[in-house]
Amino acid sequence: MTISLRNRPAGVAATAAALALTALAALAAPASASGPARSTSLPPASAARGDLAEPTAPTLPRPTGRYATGRDTLFLTDHDRADPWVPAAGPRRLLVSLNYPARPGTGGEPAPYMAREEARLMLAQRGLEDVVPPELVSGIGAHARTGARPAPGRFPLVLLSPGFGTPGATLTGLAEELASRGYVVATADHPYESTGTQLPDGRVLTCAACDKVAAQPDDAARRKVLADVSAGRADDFSFLLDRLTGPDPAWRHARTIDPRRVGMAGHSIGGNAAASTMAVDHRVDAGVNMDGTFFDPAPVRGLDGRPFLMLGTDPGHGPGGGDTSWDDAWDRLDGFKRWLTVRDSGHFTFTDLPEIGEQLGIEDPDAPLSAARSTTITRSYVTAFFDRSLRGRPARLLSGPTPANPEVLFQRP
Repeated sequence: MTISLRNRPAGVAATAAALALTALAALAAPASASGPARSTSLPPASAARGDLAEPTAPTLPRPTGRYATGRDTLFLTDHDRADPWVPAAGPRRLLVSLNYPARPGTGGEPAPYMAREEARLMLAQRGLEDVVPPELVSGIGAHARTGARPAPGRFPLVLLSPGFGTPGATLTGLAEELASRGYVVATADHPYESTGTQLPDGRVLTCAACDKVAAQPDDAARRKVLADVSAGRADDFSFLLDRLTGPDPAWRHARTIDPRRVGMAGHSIGGNAAASTMAVDHRVDAGVNMDGTFFDPAPVRGLDGRPFLMLGTDPGHGPGGGDTSWDDAWDRLDGFKRWLTVRDSGHFTFTDLPEIGEQLGIEDPDAPLSAARSTTITRSYVTAFFDRSLRGRPARLLSGPTPANPEVLFQRP
């Protein structure tokens, strides 16, 4: 059976109740008060696990770079900040997955994709808990290996931030690809901003921030909270940079990081967070926003000439689209910049979800682009941008349209 799942942006025009029900689907997806909202269609209540014949866990596409990849996990506590969503919980904590270039043949088993309870909560928020067994998602085949020895050398660092209400694991494919291309990649799970974040002691934190957004009385109030999410993530990543590149680093392989070459990319509100982080932390040299509304606007005076890539859906961010925040951000960016849209894409095109959905028989009719093309385009353009920005390498993909990628449209001169 093929299940139809339509994404709807958290349309700042949506009601609070709808936001609560669709926090995972696209709570911070591009939309504006004046723009149209796409509809969300969840599977019928009668759908059951038995409708999926002998399902097997999906497998992420293999990374294409020259390096094997390793994975480590850090659990960090910022004692200088209380958690912004649940102050009674104490200091702000951060769960970080580190993918890095590794020596081939080292390490143990492939790193887990996500915990079972995280998978169950993610599926439940989309109405799929009784359709897809959580084990199929938690058991997704990734490629980085735990305990792998780092490859020799020092590598640029890329920070990754997921969409609002979405686990950081959904950016695993991109993280592994970048690591295989010679980057250390730190993906953050921001507590209380995801459907579920499992801590090392087994506790699972749910999305208190989603509840706060849903409780707001109007669009303006919801936008304000979402702007606070983006700005708060900037604080998270500044803290993370301190712990990865400071004098007493928290990661055992921190010597592999070149602190003079740092980039950041994010999906949805994580993309806005890339700009927010660059605005307050000049250690971040380049940023990528993958289909995220700028709830926290780009600085009026720009980013001091640092490069920025906006990679989004078409026509959601194209000319005449509903999200004017991209027009405003484009005018403010003052360095090398590109605004690319991808024909036939959807909000989650730039994550692992197209690969997962296609292998599980879940389709998004609003995003007919195949999983293979979604993966290839995302990996190619994000890597080309960081190669150019952090390594000074030529990036022909960013010069203009190419016959090999007819779906990718260059917006603005």
